[in-house]
Amino acid sequence: MHSNLVLYGTVACHLCEEAEALVRAHAPMCALQKVDIMDDDAVFSQYRYSIPVLKDSQGRELCWPFDATQLNEFLS
Repeated sequence: MHSNLVLYGTVACHLCEEAEALVRAHAPMCALQKVDIMDDDAVFSQYRYSIPVLKDSQGRELCWPFDATQLNEFLS
């Protein structure tokens, strides 16, 4: 399982909150770094239409919508 994950999203995004809760419930041993796409123009440009996006340490991305099964497959 991947130990470092990045969750791209923004504040007041209920989908981002759902994604974070899902990750915390199904991968509690993983370090989760949250990145607010509003803080960086390049990141905003890349992810503005696809948040929330979960990225692993290998650079693979899992875009919303995803469920527990898809998350577990992504992490395995």
